[in-house]
Amino acid sequence: MRIMRSFLISAVLLMGVSMTAFAEDARNAEGAHDASEATDRAVGSQLPPKFRMLLIQEMLGVLDASKNILEALVRGQDDVVARNAQGIHDSFVLEQEMSEADSKAFHDALPHAFVERDQAFHALSARLAEAAREGDQPRQREVFTEMLNACVSCHTAHATDRFPDLSAGGR
Repeated sequence: MRIMRSFLISAVLLMGVSMTAFAEDARNAEGAHDASEATDRAVGSQLPPKFRMLLIQEMLGVLDASKNILEALVRGQDDVVARNAQGIHDSFVLEQEMSEADSKAFHDALPHAFVERDQAFHALSARLAEAAREGDQPRQREVFTEMLNACVSCHTAHATDRFPDLSAGGR
């Protein structure tokens, strides 16, 4: 019970901080894009505004689905977990809203490590959906924890401008 409480508190805090940061970034995404001021580890701020806004939209969608998953996990609602996890897996907004030329330009602008992390994250969401469809609640919590850790790892490596406390904390 104590482990579950710690898990829930950590997940809620991470999601709250992420939502605030992404919402603020969404408001500022229309502004000028100056890659010269960005660090090597700040992927979003190095993107042109059009691509940056799409990335923010995808992140906000993942965040909303993750909140739904968290709530469903603590209620034992496997169907809700499965639906939202599958939605994350299928939610490549960046792929869906871009022409082929834009998609190539976008992927060329991203570090290979970011793309690999993104693909691994979406694979985790497929594993979570599978565990939920099977009704395996311990595995659902395990995979969702892996997803949260993947979020923190990616933000630490590629969103240092949005989440400076992650890199400063050496997590």
